[in-house]
Amino acid sequence: MIRTQIQLTEEQSRRVKEVAERENVSMAEIIRQAVDHWIATYGDMPSEERKRRALSVVGRFSSGVSDLAENHDAYLAEAYGDYEPRDDLS
Repeated sequence: MIRTQIQLTEEQSRRVKEVAERENVSMAEIIRQAVDHWIATYGDMPSEERKRRALSVVGRFSSGVSDLAENHDAYLAEAYGDYEPRDDLS
């Protein structure tokens, strides 16, 4: 094996440690399993296939709002409840 150093957030470290304790394995083993899972799911996919999949969803959905591109921040804030709607967005 190759020794590698990584940095985790406090939350990541806490959660990996919890999983490791529950599974009775080391944190390193949990991280190796996560990397294996990621590689199996995404790592072997050719970039052309990733591009094809991403482009396949373009235009498939409609918001029904004509000014979404111009006012996306306002609509997003409104959706999260952090925004009082402007009269001119209605």
